Amino acid sequence: TPEEVRAALVAIWDVMREGVYRGCHTEGTLPGGLGVQRRAAGLAQRLLEGAGLGEAAARATDSHAWLALIRSHAWRFPEVLKWVSTFALAINEENANLGRVVTAPTNGAAGVIPAVLLYHVCFAEEAPTMDAIADFLLVAGETGTFFKKGATISAAMGGCQAEIGVSSAMAAAALCEAQGGTPEQAFQAAEIAMEHHLGMTCDPIGGLVQVPCIERNTMGAVKAINAAELALAGRAEQARVSLDEVIVTMRETAE
Repeated sequence: TPEEVRAALVAIWDVMREGVYRGCHTEGTLPGGLGVQRRAAGLAQRLLEGAGLGEAAARATDSHAWLALIRSHAWRFPEVLKWVSTFALAINEENANLGRVVTAPTNGAAGVIPAVLLYHVCFAEEAPTMDAIADFLLVAGETGTFFKKGATISAAMGGCQAEIGVSSAMAAAALCEAQGGTPEQAFQAAEIAMEHHLGMTCDPIGGLVQVPCIERNTMGAVKAINAAELALAGRAEQARVSLDEVIVTMRETAE
């Protein structure tokens, strides 16, 4: 039922939010032998302390209070970009540490959609309602199905374009819709995001989903935000490339 769908979407949001919170409060070295240091916690701490929110952050002992604190401050553009990257890093460091994440659409690309959703939650002029968060996830999920049915979401089959690229396209469509875009603009945002991930290879060092995978989530998140803004600023009917065409191109590139 619609109520059951909404409840499941809220549960997905809860896992995403808690994963970012854990990732931004856990330091150390990731397992696997590469010696990769976790960075999200240090980045978050520096951002909060730089804004004079260090003591308040120490008192924010759950994810809701912590995000409310972030939202309460007027951040500069470079700081917002750092937060987006921090959110994405946090999730993928949790994934690399065998923590609980949402496959969105895969584990290796799990940081993009939460980072873009948290960008909307923390930095939009008006905080989105729970219904709006559920709508964001619905749009992202439906966009992902087009790629799954028309091409692939597996890096093993189609390169990293099929993971980071698809997650970026999903996030771009969702953010565009959340910011008032039409369905046509949302799909154009997805096309823009994928267009600029085409050809990305899957080449993890040592077979671990750490290098370059974790950082690639930050790039996918930023590209999604940029794609949404470009789509909102343009006219979808004037686009030279459609979402359908870029999905076919991604499949052909994968093959």
